[in-house]
Amino acid sequence: MARFGMAIDTVRCVGCMDCVVACQTENDVPTGYCRDWITTEARGRFPEVELEIRSERCNHCDDPPCVWCCPTGASHVSSFGQTVQIASDHCIGCKACLAACPYDARFIHPDGYADKCTFCVHRVKEGLDPACVAVCPTHCMTFGDLDDPQSAVRKQIDQRRGHRLLPEAGTRPRIWFLV
Repeated sequence: MARFGMAIDTVRCVGCMDCVVACQTENDVPTGYCRDWITTEARGRFPEVELEIRSERCNHCDDPPCVWCCPTGASHVSSFGQTVQIASDHCIGCKACLAACPYDARFIHPDGYADKCTFCVHRVKEGLDPACVAVCPTHCMTFGDLDDPQSAVRKQIDQRRGHRLLPEAGTRPRIWFLV
């Protein structure tokens, strides 16, 4: 059984936002909302300053607090790729999952349910990459099975220095930011 994840090369990411627009278009995300976004983080002191540009989204954690706190089971771990998904027809819009997510990766859709990145499972089931990965002009994103030692994503994570967001949260996120 696959366990999907992503590696994002922060050296190659230029913050163009093509991934954000592709996601909004592919998933019919309402204007004013987004399932992924660009973050910039400066570290150091002048003249030794480094800028990291990241395309962020739901981290599809191995220990997702958004799933464990959901009172209806709308937030759940799918058997397909072990990704964190939301059954919008079961969501009551209580916002418990929004409060539980340490990555601020969820929002309440105007129709009243929680929404977030799905890793475009509808595309992945057809053998395609998520929309964000497919359109990236710098090819800074790699998606695949983290448990397959031969997958491109696993090789990148094993061969490059990188980090995950908020490791202290204990969620074991499945997105690595390569530096």
